[in-house]
Amino acid sequence: MSGVYIFFGVVIPYTAAVVFILGLLYRIWKWAGAPVPFRIPTTCGQQKSLPWIKSSYLDNPHNTYGVIGRMALEVLLFRSLLRNTTVELKQQAKRLIYTESLALWLAALAFHWSLLIILLRHLRFFTEPVPAFVLGLQSLDGVFKIAVPTLFITDIIILLALTYLIFRRVAQSQVRFISLPSDYLSILLILGVVFSGLLMRFFYKVDIVAVKELALGVITFSPSTPPAGIGIPFYIHLFLFCTLLAYFPFSKMVHMAGVFLSPTRNLANSSRMRRHVNPWDYPVKVHTYEEYEDEFRDVMKAAGMPLDKE
Repeated sequence: MSGVYIFFGVVIPYTAAVVFILGLLYRIWKWAGAPVPFRIPTTCGQQKSLPWIKSSYLDNPHNTYGVIGRMALEVLLFRSLLRNTTVELKQQAKRLIYTESLALWLAALAFHWSLLIILLRHLRFFTEPVPAFVLGLQSLDGVFKIAVPTLFITDIIILLALTYLIFRRVAQSQVRFISLPSDYLSILLILGVVFSGLLMRFFYKVDIVAVKELALGVITFSPSTPPAGIGIPFYIHLFLFCTLLAYFPFSKMVHMAGVFLSPTRNLANSSRMRRHVNPWDYPVKVHTYEEYEDEFRDVMKAAGMPLDKE
């Protein structure tokens, strides 16, 4: 059992953490190094120009405060996804029908917020003493006291949200057509982590004290002897999570960091307020039409082409 503990409880977590950190830093470095000489924000509203023309402060921000507000709505409430529309050709009406994707927005919002709360709840395994906000969040999440041990609200919500996201990707032909194997892999890995955690909590019991002992040892870089009471189900759960963590920087899930470095989101649209000059501009030798005509005058005249000057 000590070999299983060392490999799955120490080697795999450390390896996944190193791959995650280095991979994420590499992606951020690549994004930060991309040249953005002009203002290219994606906008949906009136840009600020003349004083008597009302501008859209959040949809088309012209200063840093507007950008912060717009980014906050995007990160916390997925505002652009809320405004997403689907198009469907109705045979009876013989025209395109545009509808809002409220179900997708609600599922995405529920999934991300539930995942965040679940990750925060797991801080109780890596801290001693446990912070008060973690205990309060845990009590609030399990306020209904469903089942024994407590079934948390976020556990139910994240399962429902993941089920809908998988069903939508499989059932809708348009989404299925553009889906890649990596899209399914990300969802299935998250579902595997959630499902294995629920199985371990309600059916395959593990010693929580032993799990915390292992977690504290790993997080403080002082893993001890294999704690007793940790079974194979926990190592399966931990392995799935580490796989997800190591895969994160190379998947579409890395948009968590990319949204903050996207020039379509983090730039103020002030192109009507001041002129933005490309800092990488350099003198370019141009060939004007007058020079072109002087060079090919005889050929153009022989071909009967009109000339500006004879």
